[in-house]
Amino acid sequence: MRNVKVAATQMSCSWDIEENIAKADRLVREAAKQGAQIILLQELFETPYFCQKEKADYYPYATEQEHNKAINHFRAVAKELEVVLPISFYEKKNNARYNSIAVIDANGEVLGRYRKSHIPDGPGYEEKFYFNPGDTGFKVWSTRYGKIGVGICWDQWYPEAARCMALMGAEILFYPTAIGSEPQDGSIDSKDHWQACMLGHAASNLVPVVASNRIGTETDEDSSVTFYGSSFIAGPTGSKVAEAGRTEETVLVAEFDLDKLESQRIEWGIFRDRRPDLYKVITSYDGEQLV
Repeated sequence: MRNVKVAATQMSCSWDIEENIAKADRLVREAAKQGAQIILLQELFETPYFCQKEKADYYPYATEQEHNKAINHFRAVAKELEVVLPISFYEKKNNARYNSIAVIDANGEVLGRYRKSHIPDGPGYEEKFYFNPGDTGFKVWSTRYGKIGVGICWDQWYPEAARCMALMGAEILFYPTAIGSEPQDGSIDSKDHWQACMLGHAASNLVPVVASNRIGTETDEDSSVTFYGSSFIAGPTGSKVAEAGRTEETVLVAEFDLDKLESQRIEWGIFRDRRPDLYKVITSYDGEQLV
């Protein structure tokens, strides 16, 4: 028996970076108090979601990993509380800029970094202006409490990303997120669709999925996004075991037996019966089989 408790958090963000880090710190401590060992914070929580508009004024928010305030703060917190913390940050590396995650183990050590692979581009979500496409490939880390994979927001719409991390041995998948209303059409509400995609990742890979989204309405000139929270934790068959509302700042905690889940994956045979020799078409853009 190898039990692990995981947590998802959600909160609103201001332009005060120190205030946002302090709020995130409080949620991490609350989750740890409830026994959580791997705790997820939302995407780009140091600031509001600045990608609503294409503004060069926001480029300076990018920092090198070793100088990032959130990472340095939560390295100490992770060591103090003995928890694992995937930390989202806007990364600067020479002339490149990335939407990245630093995975901090329970001793405060940064195990590595993942750079967001899928970069969206649309009204209110103008990420191609700010981020290079991630070049790390999908990553899995052996933490003190289990082997985890982390995707970032738009990555969560791609079953290929989840399957790659599962094939690499991920026992739990984590998705920090910033998703809400569409500024150009207030009638669109993708909350259920968004959750359904990740519930499918859980069910088809027989691994728990943890998603943390932000809350609140953020406005930049004529663009406004109301982030719909609804952070959740899904079990390995695709059912939600914990879910937050759309507006409250909160912490969700759930426990899983990783050894039991490993046996379940073997028994179902979904990885035994795969046919990777038939999947070459998935490496194409147009559906034509590559030679």
